[in-house]
Amino acid sequence: MGEVDVDCEDARFEPEKDREEEVFSCPNCGSTDFVENSAKAELICRDCGTVVDENRVEESASPRAFSAEERKKKARTGSPITYTKAGKGIRTSIGKGGEMRGVAPNKRGQYYRMKKWQNRIGESKDKKMQTALREIGRLVDVLNLPQTVKEEASRLYEKAIENDLIKGRRIERVSAALVYIVARNQRIPRTMKEVADESGVDKRKLGQTYRYIAKELELGIKPVKPEDFLPRFSEELGISGETQAQARKYILDARKENLLAGRSPGSIVAAAIYLASEKRGEKVTQTAIADTVGVTEVTVRKGYRDLMEGLEIEDEE
Repeated sequence: MGEVDVDCEDARFEPEKDREEEVFSCPNCGSTDFVENSAKAELICRDCGTVVDENRVEESASPRAFSAEERKKKARTGSPITYTKAGKGIRTSIGKGGEMRGVAPNKRGQYYRMKKWQNRIGESKDKKMQTALREIGRLVDVLNLPQTVKEEASRLYEKAIENDLIKGRRIERVSAALVYIVARNQRIPRTMKEVADESGVDKRKLGQTYRYIAKELELGIKPVKPEDFLPRFSEELGISGETQAQARKYILDARKENLLAGRSPGSIVAAAIYLASEKRGEKVTQTAIADTVGVTEVTVRKGYRDLMEGLEIEDEE
C-alpha cells in the first residue's frame, strides 16, 4: 500500500478532550516529535513539516506577582475576547495615555501619521458596528435580559455584516430583531410588542426583519411557549407561587385539549393568570393583567371564558 499524500493545509489535529492524557501524533507520518511556532501559534511535525495544530491558546494559569515590578514583567497583555466590543475588544490603539513621552522627537511625525490613519480606518470600519453594539446593549438593559443575550446578539450582528445582510436596513431594526431571536431561543422571551416599543421599530417590520435574518443565518427559531412568560408576569403582578403553579397547569391542560391553536402566547398566559387568581381567591384585576402582559381587557375576558369552557371548569358564582 502506497503512502498517502496529505496536504499541509488540510491536515488538522484535534486534541483529545482529556487534556491530562493528551497524546499528540502526526496524522501524516505518525511522529510524536513536534516543534512549536509561538509567533504563529502552530504546532509543526519535525519529520514531515505538517502543521498538526494551529491557533493554539495558552490555557495555563496566570503567573503570580507580588510587586509592581513583577506584575509589569509577568502580566499578560490584552483584554479577553468579546463580541460586545468593536474588534472583539482586542484591537490595539495607537496614542493612548502618555505614550508620546517615550517617542523620540525625530519619530513623532511618523507616530502621528500612524495614529491618524488608524483612526480613519477604525472610524470607517467600526462606526456602524459600535452603533449596533450600543443599541443591542441598551435593549438588553431595558428589557432586563442577561448578558448572554447581549454577547450572542453581538456575535450574530457581526455574522450578519459578513453575510452582507445589513445593507438597506436600519441598524435599530436589525439589532432589535437579533435581541428578539436570541432571547426567544434562550427561553427568556420578550413579546414582539415589548421589543418593538423599546426599540422604536414598527412591529410589522420587526417581524419581517427577524424572519429574514433567521432564514439567511440559518437560525433555528424555537416556538414561544406561554409558560415561558409566566414567571416574569407573575412576579410583576405579585401573585403567589401556588397561583402561578395553578396557571401553569391550566396552560398545559389547554395544550393537551388543543385550545392554544391560533392564540398569541400573551393572551393565553393572561387568561390563565386571571383564571388561577380567581379560583385561588387572589383578586387581580383584568386591567392590571392586561397592562402587564400587553393585551386588552377584552382579550383577557375572552381567553378566560374559553379556558373555562374548554377545560370544563365550573363557575363558582
